[in-house]
Amino acid sequence: MLQRLRDFFTPPPPPKLPEVPAGRRYYVIGDIHGRLDLYEALIGAIEEEIAGAPDLDHRIVVLGDLVDRGADSAGVVERTRVWQQTRNVRVLAGNHEEMFLAAFQKPEALRHFIKHGGHETLLSYGFTRRQLSEMPLEAIFEALPSVVSQSVRDYIAGFEMMIRAGDYVFVHAGIDPARPLAEQTRGDLLWIRERFLSHEGPLEKVVVHGHTIFSHVMDCGNRIGIDTGAFRSGVLTALVLEGDQRRILQARAGDDGAAQVFHGDREQ
Repeated sequence: MLQRLRDFFTPPPPPKLPEVPAGRRYYVIGDIHGRLDLYEALIGAIEEEIAGAPDLDHRIVVLGDLVDRGADSAGVVERTRVWQQTRNVRVLAGNHEEMFLAAFQKPEALRHFIKHGGHETLLSYGFTRRQLSEMPLEAIFEALPSVVSQSVRDYIAGFEMMIRAGDYVFVHAGIDPARPLAEQTRGDLLWIRERFLSHEGPLEKVVVHGHTIFSHVMDCGNRIGIDTGAFRSGVLTALVLEGDQRRILQARAGDDGAAQVFHGDREQ
């Protein structure tokens, strides 16, 4: 009887926290959007941490939208390719990569791309401002394949849709809460907003995503949004996952233009 009373009044154990596989550390980087300066600073901080923990299996995930809006999309794409030669770096496709590739298919898709941040991307690949302002759209379309190589296009076309890691799943925009992970559509993974963002119930895994800008890391329990609007805020965020622990790294542009990295013990 006494034991039953003790059991009745003993609080239940705390819920199990989501985890990534033991022995691994994940660095999940939000939407870069051409901010090579912030990306380089973040890479430097990550490399420094990796050097200090050589026994861990370090894995880097870039959540898509490497291109558009910022000043050096071409540089971000190439820096990622180079990083992949020395580290386990996996890259997800974002909706801006989809628009970029679609721009090679027909002039109207190119017009849409330019309107939504592609103007800066084309400048980074070698078009001049004068060319983009004076050339007819059809002429830009004809010149585009000679300016952006097939190698670059093939590389971007190979970006992934979804990456799973223990109790987490990494995607660009989010998931359709009504579908299991195995049945998600490309359109939702790259473009979804409201149906995902407003969903308050549990999901199959904790979804780490970008695509929608927040002023700070948005941890809603069932999802974690880490797009802090680097192209306009000057803040690029990486979520660090190890065991059941989370923390953040942020590269922030200073008043002098130089990027600094800030380490947080938890989401900010």
